[in-house]
Order: sequence, then structure tokens, then C-alpha cells
Amino acid sequence: MAFSDGLKDKVLKLGSKQKLGAILKYVENPNDDVRMAAAMALGMIPTYDSGMALIPLLRDSSPMVRASACESAAAINAKHCLEYVKKLAFADNDPNVRQVAKRAFDKLKDSVI
Repeated sequence: MAFSDGLKDKVLKLGSKQKLGAILKYVENPNDDVRMAAAMALGMIPTYDSGMALIPLLRDSSPMVRASACESAAAINAKHCLEYVKKLAFADNDPNVRQVAKRAFDKLKDSVI
């Protein structure tokens, strides 16, 4: 447990330092918490590439990873994630993911940029 907590902290710190390349190494980590941290960290880097890196996380098997990826897509205004977020907002099997995705979808579709 302590190992994954330390890894999560490391990934979030990479996000705060805008280290996209380093974060990408954790997108496919077997630990759900680490992938969730990667999704959160990507939401700190408002670039097209970080939005593209969110797409596999929007299709992740873990509901908490999908929800975090939705929030991050909205935070960085990743318009190219809009259709993925929309699908989660209206068709995800997890009610929490649907709720988070709906908020993210509304923010993404209403943004002007």
C-alpha cells in the first residue's frame, strides 16, 4: 500500500511539473490508483498530447480511473475527448462515472475554445 501511495505522489508531482513524457509511463500501470493519479496529472498539463493520453484512461476498466480522466479532460478543455466523455456520461455502467462524466461533458461542450 505504501509503495502505491508513494508512486501516486510521484506521478502527481510530475503533473505539477508538466512532465508529460514521464507521466505516460504510468498510464498502463496495473495498479488502479496509479492510473488514476496519471489521469489526474494529465489534467494539469493543458496540451493536445495530454488530452490524447487521456483517451485510453477514459476507456479504462476501473470506474475511478474513468471518472478522473473525465475530470481531467474537462480541466484542460480537451475537445478531442468530448465524444468519449459523452459516451461515459450517458452509457457508463457506473452511476458515479456517469455523474462525473455528465459534468465534464457539459463543461467541454459549453466551452468556446
